[in-house]
Amino acid sequence: MLKFDIEHNCNQTSARAGSITTDHGVIPTPIFMPVGTVGSVKAVHMTELKEDIGAKIILGNTYHLYLRPGLETLYMAGGLHKFNSWDGPILTDSGGYQVFSLAERRKITEEGVTFRSHIDGSKHLFTPEGVMDIERKIGADIMMAFDECCPGDADYKYAKDSLELTQRWLMRCVKRVKETDPLYGYHQSLFPIVQGCVYPDLRSQAAEHVASLGAEGNAIGGLAVGEPTEKMYEMVELTNSILPKDKPRYLMGVGTPINLLENIARGVDMFDCIMPTRNGRNGQLFTWHGTINIRNAKWAREFSPIDPLGTSFVDKQYSLAYLHHLIKTQEILGLQIASIHNLAFYLDLVTEARKQIIEGTFSSWKEKMVKQLDNRL
Repeated sequence: MLKFDIEHNCNQTSARAGSITTDHGVIPTPIFMPVGTVGSVKAVHMTELKEDIGAKIILGNTYHLYLRPGLETLYMAGGLHKFNSWDGPILTDSGGYQVFSLAERRKITEEGVTFRSHIDGSKHLFTPEGVMDIERKIGADIMMAFDECCPGDADYKYAKDSLELTQRWLMRCVKRVKETDPLYGYHQSLFPIVQGCVYPDLRSQAAEHVASLGAEGNAIGGLAVGEPTEKMYEMVELTNSILPKDKPRYLMGVGTPINLLENIARGVDMFDCIMPTRNGRNGQLFTWHGTINIRNAKWAREFSPIDPLGTSFVDKQYSLAYLHHLIKTQEILGLQIASIHNLAFYLDLVTEARKQIIEGTFSSWKEKMVKQLDNRL
């Protein structure tokens, strides 16, 4: 079984420092999980992820891995860990977000979701049972339940109907996991997902239903999908007031460095987001003093380190001017450096948050950092 230990609680906020133990290693919390959509974190080697960036767990995307390289290849390889040479824990989403994002290519029914591949237009069906079987074959340590990710601006009726469908699908996921076994000799945990859009009564209903299942961990989904930021914080706070305190809480697809700190303060333990790598490839750097648009001409002759407070080797080895040059000339090395820097910053940020929680100084530190990180340099 997955094990979660809470080591320290913040007296002023709901932040906590803990550890999640899986068969592939221990994950200190709070933690940020780099996104490896198709079995790789874009532009980053596994060795860099582990040794320089300090990643403890990465994500795989069920929808994309199902399409490419396909389940037969993954099964023949012995699962995603062996296929991509990552020996730490892996979490897989369920494809629910792709259901949301492929609105013009899918049809939702009680059975599941019929969709057309974005690659070749071929037709496929995801059911709760089928997705659990897919995640078994991928071999994730943590498997997400199949859900419908409701748009952030959905009206109440849509959100209510969507939640009720997600809850019925969840029970089918739970049943399927109970009647099947892991394929590769290690434990796999199922995390249910709390949906309910921005409606407090729906979020409360969803959180109570999820809490009643006694899962090894729980997730909060359907946020950072178009709703106001303050509404996201409100829904997280409400949801975490209901979810079990002795189980890890994972806020899916969030977000900016400030989002991480604000949600750690509200009791979230796990985060993922494509922002550090995607924004890095587009020239946005996250630093301890604020954000940088490295494409701006002001950096062309700035020969100081990318981030003097950064811990990654790229922060020590390369200058802002050099990275500006690489990004402007569309050199692949520039994408690598920016991605490594941003991921290392995100991991450093949650590591420092953990330290501040343990030392009893998180609340004041967080308030100072939120202002600092909001700077545009």
